[in-house]
Amino acid sequence: MAESKKPHPPGPRLSDLDRCVHCGLCLNACPTYRELGVEMDSPRGRIYQMTQVATGAMPIGDSYVEHIDCCLACRGCETACPSGVQYGRLVEAARAQIESTRQRRLPSRIIRGFVFDYLLPSRNLIAVAGALLWLYQASGLQRLVRGSGLLKLSGRLAQLDALAPSAEAPFFFSRIGRSFSADGQRRYRVAFLAGCIANVAFARLNDATVRVLRKNGCEVVLPPRQTCCGALHVHSGMREGARQLARKNIDAVFAAGEFDAIVTNAAGCGSTLKEYDELLEDDPAYRGKAIRFKGLMKDITEFLASIELDPRLGPVAETVTYQDSCHLLHGQKVRIPPRQLLQRIPGLVFRELPLSEICCGSAGIYNVVHTEMAISILQKKMHSVEETGAGIIATANPGCLLQLRAGARLYGSRQRVVHVVELLDESYRNYGD
Repeated sequence: MAESKKPHPPGPRLSDLDRCVHCGLCLNACPTYRELGVEMDSPRGRIYQMTQVATGAMPIGDSYVEHIDCCLACRGCETACPSGVQYGRLVEAARAQIESTRQRRLPSRIIRGFVFDYLLPSRNLIAVAGALLWLYQASGLQRLVRGSGLLKLSGRLAQLDALAPSAEAPFFFSRIGRSFSADGQRRYRVAFLAGCIANVAFARLNDATVRVLRKNGCEVVLPPRQTCCGALHVHSGMREGARQLARKNIDAVFAAGEFDAIVTNAAGCGSTLKEYDELLEDDPAYRGKAIRFKGLMKDITEFLASIELDPRLGPVAETVTYQDSCHLLHGQKVRIPPRQLLQRIPGLVFRELPLSEICCGSAGIYNVVHTEMAISILQKKMHSVEETGAGIIATANPGCLLQLRAGARLYGSRQRVVHVVELLDESYRNYGD
């Protein structure tokens, strides 16, 4: 899947940049500004730099690339902004412009080309990578490497090892293309987009999602031709690759019939899926389809909170706190539904997490390419978790799950970290016990 050959795709639009009045209310909502205290690493500072580039007053140099690349694109500034600045749209456009005008080093080009053009869109390659990861972990080799002290020779390797996902066999790929009938009377027919890497690293979460949907009267269809949503491509400035994936997913869903909703359990994916209309706004063949697709797209917590939930919930006697997924809260503006669902579970004690709206440091692949910054943000997040006394951390995004699980091992009290839907699934399975 090759990138677009257009030499200079449009960067941030001046009309969008001009909405920023430089009031500074975004500063405290920005994780990198909170960490560094540097104006150029704040939303306001980055918008100033984007404006300088857009007007020709500043070139796309190393300093500009560094400040734009350091952004987590968590969009917390959008929630804080009184002027309605669409910062996510701006930083994604800036990264697309950088990607088309700057030549990366050869090793970086090779790795990025493989990951974005071949690995993420391919079920077969992800399955092979997942099988190798599973063998590494199940054989005991991972424990051997960790116990040998080799990772201590490189602080970065140790950090990356802590953030690595587990491979959950059997993988969820075998479910794609199948339909699952509702438990009892069918009330809804929904399409479930299962993601890409999640089919390996979060296969049990996907299973739990199907069970909870079925329990609530949904026929669940997994469109056979679905693929990676393109979120990581968008965040990395590879918009043409994301557009190709968007077209495939739109076609895959609509080829599978009529649906009451399209659901995802990954908030980061959902934010991009809900913005397919923006991604394809200049594509006359898909613009209308993308608008229709967006109208059906729901986060799993958003969908479940909007219907009459099956009340046959069993007790989960745990103290739980909730970390907002940035792309659910700030990107999709969904805050209340996950909390409503948690508070429906009998026996569960819910405690609000201080600064839950601040990013945990995951941000797609940010914790891999900016590991030191991500870990620093994570340490502060776990301090807030410890204040709640919760034994379980719930969230609504696979990337956040990985980050918070690393945090619980490294800086917490080994809290259990789960998706909201997994707690609902546990509650349904406990009914009658």
